[in-house]
Amino acid sequence: MNGLFKTLIAGFTAKKLGGGCIGTIIVFIIVYWLLGKF
Repeated sequence: MNGLFKTLIAGFTAKKLGGGCIGTIIVFIIVYWLLGKF
């Protein structure tokens, strides 16, 4: 998967699910890692 596309998806998901600064960062890292698996 394209790196930029993966970053945009992870960022959008983190913005929707994250509950604050730290939560958003954690969600971003998890989603980015999961997308990297596929």
